[in-house]
Amino acid sequence: MKLNFNHPFHLVDYSPWPLTGAIGTLTLVTGMVKWFHNFNMNLLIIGYIIVILTMYQWWRDVCREGTFQGKHTILVTKGLRWGMILFIISEVFFFLSFFWAFFHSSLSPNIEIGSMWPPKGITTFNPFQIPLLNTIILISSGITITWSHHALMENNFSQCKQSLLFTIMLGIYFTILQAYEYIEAPFTIADSVYGSTFFMATGFHGLHVMIGTLFLTVCFMRHLKNHFSMGHHFGFEAAAWYWHFVDVVWLFLYITIYWWGN
Repeated sequence: MKLNFNHPFHLVDYSPWPLTGAIGTLTLVTGMVKWFHNFNMNLLIIGYIIVILTMYQWWRDVCREGTFQGKHTILVTKGLRWGMILFIISEVFFFLSFFWAFFHSSLSPNIEIGSMWPPKGITTFNPFQIPLLNTIILISSGITITWSHHALMENNFSQCKQSLLFTIMLGIYFTILQAYEYIEAPFTIADSVYGSTFFMATGFHGLHVMIGTLFLTVCFMRHLKNHFSMGHHFGFEAAAWYWHFVDVVWLFLYITIYWWGN
């Protein structure tokens, strides 16, 4: 009997990248443990190389499937949208755990930290210096990525390219300023629960900014190669959603940890 395979779903081809990605992640984590204990970075570097090569080739294959092979149908794109929405929801709960830890300690400080918040001996950041500048940078980047998205929907190639480039530059600027802030920090991650919650929350946010900047850079290169059109640009849209999520998390971080937490 002849089977009919005419359906709108995307049955992915056999791919080695999930396996190589798992091997790379295992190598990366093992190398990180070895670095912590033996101060040897060889295995860590090998893990990074495997993960980066896997990412590049896996994303390349996805771009080919969605752009040139026409496998990202309307129904498949709908599934991708829900996947991105659920991923962002999981990220919300990830950051919620850090905020929970911060408020648990700050609203009822115990005697081990001097029964006060910030804990005794902690010199906090001035929220109206670099943190405020970083807030302005991220809000501005939210405006530029929205401008870029609307330019793409109106088929304005040049404005989409310019505003997307502005967003990437603002993301890099934010990362540089946060690195400078960490270098100049008057406390460390080992300084009581304040240092732990501060560096965990802001550090993971900084990591998300770097990932989002990379996401937008890939979209920029794809845009230069005419991969996106007015009606078919979910890769760009997903990057914009992710960037808006990063912006909102920073606003909560600024208001609670930098400003209220002081």
